[in-house]
Amino acid sequence: MATGFFTDTTVCIGCKACEVACKQWNQLPDDGFVFSGLSYDNTIALGAATWRHVAFVEQSDRWLMMSDVCKHCARAGCLEACPTGAIVRTEFDSVYIQPDICNGCGYCVVNCPFGVVDRLQADGRAWKCTLCYDRQRGDLEPACAKACPTDSIQFGELDELRAKAEQRVADLHARGVTDAYLYGAAPASQPGTEGLNAFFLLVDRPEVYNLPPDPICPSKHAKQGWTSLALASLGILAAAIGAVASSRS
Repeated sequence: MATGFFTDTTVCIGCKACEVACKQWNQLPDDGFVFSGLSYDNTIALGAATWRHVAFVEQSDRWLMMSDVCKHCARAGCLEACPTGAIVRTEFDSVYIQPDICNGCGYCVVNCPFGVVDRLQADGRAWKCTLCYDRQRGDLEPACAKACPTDSIQFGELDELRAKAEQRVADLHARGVTDAYLYGAAPASQPGTEGLNAFFLLVDRPEVYNLPPDPICPSKHAKQGWTSLALASLGILAAAIGAVASSRS
């Protein structure tokens, strides 16, 4: 059974209950209790010890808030790049890093198109959201969704979440919020990742929320890269042959 998150940013109130619940359940260290000066956002970004991050986007006529998280991509760059098999696809279709197998190489970090995966300075290993794999195995709702007071974060089976999300967009359009749309819900809408298991309802461009407009799993460029290398090699060989021929004449 494939499960995931549907995050409706239009009802996020920025309370950060999801951040606190995630840290508490997963026993993650604090972020230093520093004042960033960036609105009310003091965690700033996702990281090895911050698996949920509530972004505050202040605009002249409104505030946009979004609880960001690992997207658990259908085509996961981190999983494909891992050389040790530490990153696996679970029975819930989530992407999980096994800490006892991770060797801290960092290949997953550079291959994540969202910049989600990070290494913890204390041990060098890679960490990110597990989609509360342990809680799901115990038939429990992920901690962040459980703690969300407005149901901005909704957890469930992906097909049901997508249907609910599409209805939510239709309802918002009917109420005049015509800029509402889904980010990453359908594979066709995001071919670079083939869809996200943690998708979002947004009301502005992805870049405003610090999301890439067209994320692509790096391995999708492999064929193009090898083709370019082959053509470049042939060009170098042709140039070398030409140089040898001209020197003999």
